[in-house]
Amino acid sequence: MSVLYLADYHMHSRVSPDARHSMTEMAEAALRAGMNEVCFTDHIEPVAWNGRDPIEFYDWGALSKEFREAREALGDRIQLRLGIELGEAVLDLPRTAELLKGAPELDFIIGSTHILSERFGFVDMYFFHPEDEEEALLGIGDYLGLVRQTAEWGQFDVLGHLTLPLRYLNENQGFHLSFDPFEAEVEGILRTVVQKGRGIELNTNRGNTPLPDEKWLRMYRDLGGEIITLGTDAHTPEFAGCAVRERQELLRRCGFTRFCTFERRQPIWHNL
Repeated sequence: MSVLYLADYHMHSRVSPDARHSMTEMAEAALRAGMNEVCFTDHIEPVAWNGRDPIEFYDWGALSKEFREAREALGDRIQLRLGIELGEAVLDLPRTAELLKGAPELDFIIGSTHILSERFGFVDMYFFHPEDEEEALLGIGDYLGLVRQTAEWGQFDVLGHLTLPLRYLNENQGFHLSFDPFEAEVEGILRTVVQKGRGIELNTNRGNTPLPDEKWLRMYRDLGGEIITLGTDAHTPEFAGCAVRERQELLRRCGFTRFCTFERRQPIWHNL
């Protein structure tokens, strides 16, 4: 039996505003979890999480310093890559371009959406508390509109956690929703991703329902999609590498034969 290559391609460190652990701590945890490779994807957004105020400066030096220290600490025990999770880019594309001018050479970029549009006051989905299912579905539709814009923009390597609202609506608030009412919208997004030569992320969601789940993974594969990464979205060491093995099996069930890691924005293929 061949040995699986295990890579966690969505991991946050204290460079992100919503995490507190160093890259070294996170890499050591991933190594203990059996990972062969990790990519740090700390948050960068062109606007504040209120969706209005532009971000004037990003501390690329802090990011590079953390990464350098992690590589020095871990040596050749695990492959470390440097990426970013680029959120909300379509809300201010000129500011996004300006911020990225200062970036070090990156291996990987996740394009993602975390907030709703101006219609919902640019609320972060974590703080979106709809009164009923009808309002919740309106929120999902709004979110997909921003994801579609991101897909059409296309300046990323993979589209992150496509069905993210379900993490907050179902797991945190007790709804029992799916993306089924938005099948046409999801298909349009996935077609755009494939046409632009980009990929998607299978977010293991720290062991909960994967984002996206089997239905949408199969749709992506049927549309010709092949570029796909696996990432935990870990913000703490306990979730580093969580459910990566199980989600590789899910990919096999959905018809995939390989997955990607990245180096200098170019995919490297690994058999499942």
